[in-house]
Amino acid sequence: MSALKTTAQGGIKSEETLVQRVAILGAESSGKSLLAEALAKQFNTCWVPEYLREFVEEKQRVPKAEEQILIARTQLAREDALAKNARDWLFCDTTPLMTALYSRYYFGEADAALAALEQAHHYAFTIVTATDIPWVPDGLQRESAATRQRVHDELISTLDEREIPFLMVEGSVHERVEQVQFALSFLMA
Repeated sequence: MSALKTTAQGGIKSEETLVQRVAILGAESSGKSLLAEALAKQFNTCWVPEYLREFVEEKQRVPKAEEQILIARTQLAREDALAKNARDWLFCDTTPLMTALYSRYYFGEADAALAALEQAHHYAFTIVTATDIPWVPDGLQRESAATRQRVHDELISTLDEREIPFLMVEGSVHERVEQVQFALSFLMA
């Protein structure tokens, strides 16, 4: 078994393969999960579901401030596990950057460990889902269309401040997949 190594571009490199991680970021009810699943299908690879959704369903509550680091670490552990089975791309439905952003939004801060994970944004490509689709309530995990817009605006500001390039995708899932496919075709060349 060959050792795996994370590359500077966000890939997992082994002797046989190079998997590029793609971060899919966005506020609540902006289509991240649908897009991640559709992209995985389109590219015949894996996607990493958002662990927060599973956490909320299992615990029947939203996480506390001190649990935010668990959310982020579990998300990354699942990325690492699924990267071993991915083909070319691994589509990641959220990252520690979003966990930290929500932690600041709801709790006023992200603890030092979460802030460190957020700063290590190690993705080959970043996609942001626009808020152009209808907001849909989803139990405990979604608050309101107004919250969605505030978080979206903060995400864009954060990415701009950190100089993380991103592709904003809009429209239907099909249109979003086409936009990503076009952009990734340049990275594959």
